[in-house]
Amino acid sequence: MLNLLRKITPGFVLDIYHRFLAVLADFWYGHPSRKLVVIGVTGTNGKTTTSYMIAKALEAEGAKTGCATTALFKVADKEWLNDAKMTMLGRFALQKLLKQMVDAGCEYAVIETSSQGIVQHRHEKIAYDIGVFTNLTPEHIEAHGGFENYKQAKIKLFKHLAKLPGKVVAWQRAPRASVLNADDEQAKDFAVQGITHMLWYGADKPADLNARNIQADARGVSFDLAVAAQDQNPEQAYNLPVRLNVLGRVNVYNALAAFCVARICGVDLRLAADKLEAVKSVPGRFEMIDVGQPWQVMVDYAPEPESLKKLYETIDALKAERIIHALGSCGGGRDVARRAVLGEMAGRKAQMVIVTNEDPYDDDPMSIIRQVAEGAVKAGKRQDENLFLILNRAQAIQKAMELARPGDLVLLTGKGCEQFMCVEKGQKIPWDEREEAKKAIRKLIALKS
Repeated sequence: MLNLLRKITPGFVLDIYHRFLAVLADFWYGHPSRKLVVIGVTGTNGKTTTSYMIAKALEAEGAKTGCATTALFKVADKEWLNDAKMTMLGRFALQKLLKQMVDAGCEYAVIETSSQGIVQHRHEKIAYDIGVFTNLTPEHIEAHGGFENYKQAKIKLFKHLAKLPGKVVAWQRAPRASVLNADDEQAKDFAVQGITHMLWYGADKPADLNARNIQADARGVSFDLAVAAQDQNPEQAYNLPVRLNVLGRVNVYNALAAFCVARICGVDLRLAADKLEAVKSVPGRFEMIDVGQPWQVMVDYAPEPESLKKLYETIDALKAERIIHALGSCGGGRDVARRAVLGEMAGRKAQMVIVTNEDPYDDDPMSIIRQVAEGAVKAGKRQDENLFLILNRAQAIQKAMELARPGDLVLLTGKGCEQFMCVEKGQKIPWDEREEAKKAIRKLIALKS
């Protein structure tokens, strides 16, 4: 019924409704974002890890931080998984969380800010101070009506930031700045007028903070952080060795964004580097599962082609004998075109492919599975030989574990640490991919013992 109402309600009425809720929620909880330095992180990939790294880096000199991400929520020392199945919370839930951060003595709030959330005005009445742009690739294009609309939705965060008045937090004037990825060709469009302080980061192009001599292995990634001088003072330029205990070159970019925010906020980057080195993992992002099995298991979100490409680049460092990849694709009318692309990518990279259910919503799950499988077939996979179609996701994970041999890598993508699976008629089925993986491994070990 609710979905039907949304479809028949004129757009301008929904727009007024969303804006009204934003104003009301902000008032109801006492304007909490005015009492925090608020960092908004937007882009296609890396938002969750970037947000978490920013929160940790800002704690380097003792400040308390909070964050709201797809994977988890954080209020000072308390962290818990996001069980809302939303990247960006609704207006009342988000303002309530910000109020909790204020009450806990947080100085900073980091908010993963999605394009859909921006379109629905969830960002309005949030007094952002710093906007962070990670990257932009085609995703949710059908929901936005094209790539340009998708990009413009994200740019609205920076336009919103440019219009906001200054504020004072903890007796100091809050910064007003943008942090932009110089290596992304779309970044120039996020350099919005009205935000005078812009800090650029990158590994390939010159920037204020550059990563050089990047080395990735099965334990993590290291690089030299080249910090450019400020105020044309060459003595302020220096290099800082950085070691991250999380996998993947992509995490270099996430860390660079965190260093930029730390620099803007006056945090010693050497101390920030120590905080980032202490980060072992982010739930559902390159997360290794180990309960004593003689093969490797990784759970990652990677719901679209670009993130899956980065994931494949990352797992090369693990040097697995074979890759057994279980995946699906989302329903609900979300980017139907990517389904076969994901299947083809898996078919080319993995030795064994298992296509299964993900979040079908009201779509026919077997239809989605077949579309993904068509891509795997295009890449040369043969059904019931090295390609398996299994509707039940738990059974699909069990099959992946049964196929695994010592030295192999079982890769589970599409769900990450999400706590629900969304099926027909708005139902949410409790789900935790990591726990299901552990359960499947233990069952197999028990049978063999």
